Amino acid sequence: MAASSLLRAYYQLTKPRVMMANALTAAAGFFLASDHIGHFYAGRFIALVIGSSLIIAAACAMNNYLDRDIDSRMERTKNRVTVTGEVGRNGAMAFTATSGVLGTVILILWTNWLVVGAGLIGFIDYVWLYGALTKRRSVHGTLVGSVSGAIPVLAGYLAVTDNFDLGAVLVFASLFFWQLPEFYSIAIYRRKEYAAAGVPVVSVVKGIKKTKFQIFIYTLLFVLSSVLLGVFGYAGVIYRIIMLLLGIYWMWIAALGLKAKPAQNDAWARRMFRFSMIIILVYCVMLSIGGLLP
Repeated sequence: MAASSLLRAYYQLTKPRVMMANALTAAAGFFLASDHIGHFYAGRFIALVIGSSLIIAAACAMNNYLDRDIDSRMERTKNRVTVTGEVGRNGAMAFTATSGVLGTVILILWTNWLVVGAGLIGFIDYVWLYGALTKRRSVHGTLVGSVSGAIPVLAGYLAVTDNFDLGAVLVFASLFFWQLPEFYSIAIYRRKEYAAAGVPVVSVVKGIKKTKFQIFIYTLLFVLSSVLLGVFGYAGVIYRIIMLLLGIYWMWIAALGLKAKPAQNDAWARRMFRFSMIIILVYCVMLSIGGLLP
């Protein structure tokens, strides 16, 4: 394989969109905490982004390898490099070990032990507790996996404060709750693919009606936890207004799903998913600058 093709394959192994999205939330958590304490640690920020990105890349690489049997049976994942054979077992293992160790060393040297601990918890949760265990065996796999998805923003916050306080709880809760409407929406419009792959997602095991109800509840919990950051003084009035208005709109979309007819479910779920991408981007931006605004 040509060097350029090999580099592309290993880049794809990291799930670039997942890695970049998690780096974004880590940065947002860092900026929020920096605004709150009134000081920005530039060197620590660089170490956080690089170190956490390497650990996330390692987790994604290992997850890709472990999931290759499932991925081969799903339309959206059948072309992943671990399925096509562009990256084999030894390559995936070596990449995971190298990236994971290097990322951990960077966090140890230039952040703090709370960040290191959060990174290790996120890795173990995503690779083993979620990817190797509950994703394949339990309807609660998404809940387990959402812990790792909420770790980066928490790590970013802890990198500044070195203290697990109310702000840490709220940023973690917000990202945790956001992931559930986002993924459950995918689980509705890709229900047949998950069923064919034998993945026990909530829409397959409990049905679409119960899934839509859970989407509404978790959307409400995301809105509450995100707005409470402003209520408790971690961001200003503009942050609270923007997140409340967007949150109410997302809840309205979620409520539409409760009365949607079966023929409308897929279109509604795609709409729910698309707005989840918008609101999380705005949320990250507002975390970053909300403390600087009135």
